[in-house]
Amino acid sequence: MVFNSLLFLVFFTLVSGAQYLPLSWTGRKLVLTLLSYLFYAAWYPPTIVILWASTCLDWIVTREMVRTERQSKRRLLLLASLAFNFGVLGYFKYSGFVLDNLSPALAALGVHVPAGFIPHVLPVGISFYTFMSLAYVIDVYRGVTKPVSSLVDFALYLTFYPHLVAGPIVRSQDFLPQLETPRRAAAADFGWGLLLLLFGLFQKVVVADALLAPIADRVFTGGASANLVESWAGALAFSGQIFCDFAGYSTCAVGAAACLGFRLPENFRRPYAALGFTDFWRRWHITLSSWLRDYLYISLGGNRVGKWRTLFNLMLTMLLGGLWHGAAWNFVIWGGLHGLFLCTERELKPLLTRAPARWLAAARPLGVALTFVCVTFAWVFFRARTFHEALAVARGMVGLGRHGSTGALLHPLQVATALVGVGFMLLIHLHYRDSSLRQALERKPSWVVAAAVACLVFVTITTAGEDRAFIYFQF
Repeated sequence: MVFNSLLFLVFFTLVSGAQYLPLSWTGRKLVLTLLSYLFYAAWYPPTIVILWASTCLDWIVTREMVRTERQSKRRLLLLASLAFNFGVLGYFKYSGFVLDNLSPALAALGVHVPAGFIPHVLPVGISFYTFMSLAYVIDVYRGVTKPVSSLVDFALYLTFYPHLVAGPIVRSQDFLPQLETPRRAAAADFGWGLLLLLFGLFQKVVVADALLAPIADRVFTGGASANLVESWAGALAFSGQIFCDFAGYSTCAVGAAACLGFRLPENFRRPYAALGFTDFWRRWHITLSSWLRDYLYISLGGNRVGKWRTLFNLMLTMLLGGLWHGAAWNFVIWGGLHGLFLCTERELKPLLTRAPARWLAAARPLGVALTFVCVTFAWVFFRARTFHEALAVARGMVGLGRHGSTGALLHPLQVATALVGVGFMLLIHLHYRDSSLRQALERKPSWVVAAAVACLVFVTITTAGEDRAFIYFQF
């Protein structure tokens, strides 16, 4: 069940109406949990067993942690949770990748993997709810938070339908306190939630799917025959597509939660206006980058160790972050490129701080442009299905692709759509770099907001494009 479907409209109406059932707050939470399981079951019902097993195990583990004073037992409980969660994630998401790379060596040793060992179904959202559950267990182990006594509350924290499939990755400290008192959206919150849902669907249906996805698909499918302009048009189109697709989902998730009286964290903050790569990761997929920082980078020593160890920690964090996105070398390369960008930035930063302030101010637009160009180049490896496909597009972007105008891969209108569309997106990110959508709307006259909403509704409903799942569903 996806946000851009008629089935979700029915489901959303059902969930919204459930707020007004004559039940206690505990009863309403139970209903919302069951409806969230129903939402999840719309993809592949058997995978609910995995989600439920993780929920029960980590709820029991954290309760046992606070009942014992023995550090060795607490550590054993933590290891049990890590082993189960990473074991399940590794089996379903990475077993095929590992065996594909080890198969020649295994065959030489006479080892044959039995048919059916590699799962054919990846449980949707497994990377997201696994990270949420592990963050909760680690926080209880560290004493950052106390374990929740109610299994229903913990289950609702993990399965709350707006964030269940593709985030944001919500921290327990942000969500569980909201379950302590009855929640029901006020009229203003419900209206704001509907507006966010509409804006997120516009980003997904109109911009990502209808305008930009066909251009990116065309270039990445026929990358070997793309010239310089076409290669950049395809890469830019995907830069816009991936942002509008994923930010669109996150906006829908925040809006759907607001319609029920809940708050979810912001996941994107105008990332293409970033000045540098540290700034980019403070603006892109914020809940994942903060998770990697708090539970991986800092655990490795962060920047509290020597220079080379710090650079190693940065690179390893980004490599594993790339692997989190998908079991393929393309994602590892994408993460490695961002690790290289961050390490280079860290090494150059002391030199930049010694430059005159007027030089830095003059170079700021160049820094933003360079950041965006590097991020766009890295997206090539994220989007391509194979390394050879990525290499073909990357070669075209540096002028080593097809030359001449015969047999053009893209129509001039498609090239213009990519360049103008993404250019307009960049201007919006730069203009609203340090403000939110709510702040931007509050500064506009009410009639302007009403007209914009009417246009969004009309364009979103009337836009006909290929029905595409959200890109991050595969992670």
